[in-house]
Amino acid sequence: MTGPMQRALRRETHSPRSALSVVVAVAVAALAIYCMLEFTLAALGQPSWLVHPVDAGAWLAALPGPYSPLLLGAAGVVLALLGLIFLGNGLLPGRRARHVVADPRVAIVVDDEVVASALARCARMAAGVTREQVMVVVSARLVQVNIRPTSGIRLSEAAIQAAVEAELADMALDPAPAVTVKLADSGVIGV
Repeated sequence: MTGPMQRALRRETHSPRSALSVVVAVAVAALAIYCMLEFTLAALGQPSWLVHPVDAGAWLAALPGPYSPLLLGAAGVVLALLGLIFLGNGLLPGRRARHVVADPRVAIVVDDEVVASALARCARMAAGVTREQVMVVVSARLVQVNIRPTSGIRLSEAAIQAAVEAELADMALDPAPAVTVKLADSGVIGV
């Protein structure tokens, strides 16, 4: 695959970070503009708009002061969690619920719901059950097939898994997820 095609596939399978980046940039810019306004008013000898910069500095220097350590600890925990959210958003891969179909000529991106629907049909046909008795969940690395069998009819977990794995191999997804099949303990009556 060519470089532009690889970039297009990555753009389609990974979520952008632009929304959070724009929110943070706007917040930092607003804070910078406010600080510049306060410092300008202080330099011109005018009364401050909200808080005088010298008063804000004295308040920070006087911490913990009269404030409860529990309150300051809670504020610290909130700030630490907010920092972890931003750090995680910046470092962790943001994957969309999509897979790439391996093809050397064309870029094909398939939504995980479409893959789940096709695998549910395959599992349903292999198990001989109705549509309502099969639920498939597809994630980046795992396909989980849950089946509620009809009461009194034994199902072969290995045969269902082999059928689903064969269908998944025909799809040639990248990355290729592993398959797990789970049969429910209780069955469905009257199907």
